[in-house]
Amino acid sequence: MTLQVPQTHSPECGECPIRHRAVCARCEADELEVLEQIKYYRSFEAGQTIAWSGDKMDFVASVVSGIATLTQTLEDGRTQMVGLLLPSDFVGRPGRETAAYNVTATTDIVMCCFRRKPFEEMMVKTPHVAQRLLEMTLDELDAAREWMLLLGRKTAREKIASLLLIIARRDASVKLQTARGRMTFELPLTREAMADYLGLTLETVSRQVSALKRDGVIELVGKRQIIVPDMDLLASEAGDDSDGGYLT
Repeated sequence: MTLQVPQTHSPECGECPIRHRAVCARCEADELEVLEQIKYYRSFEAGQTIAWSGDKMDFVASVVSGIATLTQTLEDGRTQMVGLLLPSDFVGRPGRETAAYNVTATTDIVMCCFRRKPFEEMMVKTPHVAQRLLEMTLDELDAAREWMLLLGRKTAREKIASLLLIIARRDASVKLQTARGRMTFELPLTREAMADYLGLTLETVSRQVSALKRDGVIELVGKRQIIVPDMDLLASEAGDDSDGGYLT
């Protein structure tokens, strides 16, 4: 089945909030003009499936805003979350016609899409695009290896702190309030989704989030808004080295 979803307005590349982090980060003005000719934007609502594993995908894309999950379904129906797609992350794989995983919008999401065939042709002619995609792929590989460490060796508290740190550093909608040195962001995952992703029980996730709040590492406003008074403290709780580590 070929994936078909509605398109939305395409802003200019210079207005894009992920311009300097996405696959087009190294592109010169003339290269951006070529990308403009093959790009279009797609929007999805929270909970909407972007692609099913095995679907034919005629596009690749960069996440502009919002967050999506990657999941794999086993033959017996069990589903495991295997990754998060955050702003500037790349969706799809040049040279592969079908989706490898289920891709689901966790929040309302906007993606900058490129028609797959023209994008593959541009990669051959434009080293900047191919080089940047290689860098992003290697970064993703490093992150996957570190995530194996997180799941296998970190405590429940460290797992929760690590996930919050990843989202805080990567979410393009984060607002740094310099006057008080506090970082505020919306948590896009439910407690159940966090438990699934981290290999924890729902009770453990709720308990550890409450503990981080009690100890002043985070503040909660409503169900989803997170305030981090001190990013170095959160990094320390995550077992990170506080200079960015693998979580950047």
